[in-house]
Amino acid sequence: MSVILGSALDSELDKELGYSKYDYRNKDTNNSRNGHSKKTMHTSYENIELGIPRDRNGSYEPQVIKKYQNTLTQAISTVFSETDI
Repeated sequence: MSVILGSALDSELDKELGYSKYDYRNKDTNNSRNGHSKKTMHTSYENIELGIPRDRNGSYEPQVIKKYQNTLTQAISTVFSETDI
């Protein structure tokens, strides 16, 4: 699950910045990636460690897993909106 959520977060940042991680030729912004912050999601099954991507300007607000969002159900609902949990 953490791989899926991590990929979704990275894709979200790609969209925010307007270029993919290794596509510097199409970079049309002064903003760039700035590593990841650790986040632990507490679920009824287990705790999941995630790396939330950051940008240098601090303007990126993740939507897949929003700040202070703790449960796996909320994350799955955000990524897969048609899913019944």
